[in-house]
Amino acid sequence: MSSRRHRFGWTLTPVLGLLLLQACTVGPDYELPVIATPDAWHQRAVEGLSEGEASLQTWWQELDDPVLTGLIRRAGSSNLDLREAMARILEARARLGVASGQKLPDVDASAFFSYGEQSDQGPLGSLADLIGGFDAQELYNAGVDASWEIDVFGRIRRSVESAAAGYEASIEDYRDVLVTMYAEVALNYVEARALQDRIAYALENAEAQRASVALTRDLHDAGASSALDVSQAESNLAATEAAIPALEIALSFALHRLAVLLGEPPGALYGELSQASTIPASPAEIATGLPAEALRQRPDVRRAERQLAAQSARIGVATADLYPRFSLSGFFALEATDVSNLGDGATWGIVPGLRWNLFDGGRVRSAIQVEEARTEQALVRYERTILRALEEVENALVSYTLEQRRRERLQAAVTATQRTVELVEIQYRSGLTDFQNVLDAQRSLFVQQDQLATSEGQVTRNLIALYKALGGGWDPESPPPEPAPEGDS
Repeated sequence: MSSRRHRFGWTLTPVLGLLLLQACTVGPDYELPVIATPDAWHQRAVEGLSEGEASLQTWWQELDDPVLTGLIRRAGSSNLDLREAMARILEARARLGVASGQKLPDVDASAFFSYGEQSDQGPLGSLADLIGGFDAQELYNAGVDASWEIDVFGRIRRSVESAAAGYEASIEDYRDVLVTMYAEVALNYVEARALQDRIAYALENAEAQRASVALTRDLHDAGASSALDVSQAESNLAATEAAIPALEIALSFALHRLAVLLGEPPGALYGELSQASTIPASPAEIATGLPAEALRQRPDVRRAERQLAAQSARIGVATADLYPRFSLSGFFALEATDVSNLGDGATWGIVPGLRWNLFDGGRVRSAIQVEEARTEQALVRYERTILRALEEVENALVSYTLEQRRRERLQAAVTATQRTVELVEIQYRSGLTDFQNVLDAQRSLFVQQDQLATSEGQVTRNLIALYKALGGGWDPESPPPEPAPEGDS
């Protein structure tokens, strides 16, 4: 018995030694790259912007539009892009489970029964003569087999590290979809409201121009004007009326897109949004935060960083193939020729193993170079994502502030042109001017009112684009998203 214990202890000695070596992990240890960013936005000093703490988590509430808030809430629970992003999270989580499972042994259970008889004329025929021939025999076997790769050089640990970073990247991908989806809902909603205003202006101008057509006809019938005035008035009215269908087409497209963003059929929102309403107004002042804060908030930047971390860990996975792989396998089985005696005897064994590729024509080192090159690519993508994020914010700041100035001047132009139309119509009725001045004033008013409605919508759209560029729509302190229970989708 002491001899068996001695042999068993001698067998486990190298195994215990290998376990102590598992602290060795090859490949580079990932460190977050340090990338210089500006201390402040170039457009920070413009009126209406400040560097205070930006309220980004629910930025749409700053627009104070209950209908928009309701649409965004519905989109958050039913948008199909979000559902797809959630499925990608589940996939990445499962991949992490696959990688983590390599840390533990594989254990398989097996059992078999055989019934057979050796031929007396076979290879064991000489033995058959001694025992008087072979008889049919039964054999019962039940046991387990186990195998375990001992992660001496960290191949499995690096695989888990890469999968964990990939899982975190999928979470940031979901958040990026969330940011984009909220912005798209708001942008299309504001576009719809702006188009409704433009249609209202067109109808209002058409009504005024119909009155001008009637006036020119009356004056012509009275011999006070020419047929040219009538035809010009009719042409002006037809041109204005022709603009309305194009605006209605654009409005339909915006409503269709909005419904699809909510995961509903394209025509689902006609009844709900057919009643015109005002364009959501931007607040008097907004806070933009600092560039570093925006980069921490933006999910696409966070995702690119996690993808870089995942790729960096793959260098270690490839590097581990330069070193030997150690394994431990074993078996334990109960075996008997009679099922009633199956528990009386056992066979077992422990087999430490080593496999080391000594020559592969440079394939492993080339594989390492592949992963290193991919890591460099991931680093470049990360840096590019940061620069594009900063660019988007700066562009949004410029667009938002300058469009506000444009809207102010358009408002002044509309007010002045409205007075012009009133005066020139009075003069035309009095015979103090010709109808061409009336046409010019009416056309100018329609164009300027249309531009004003477009600009009012664009100001709010640019503000939404700014919130999107800042990564608004989620809370960095919030826990990772979890899938809804089955049946709640």
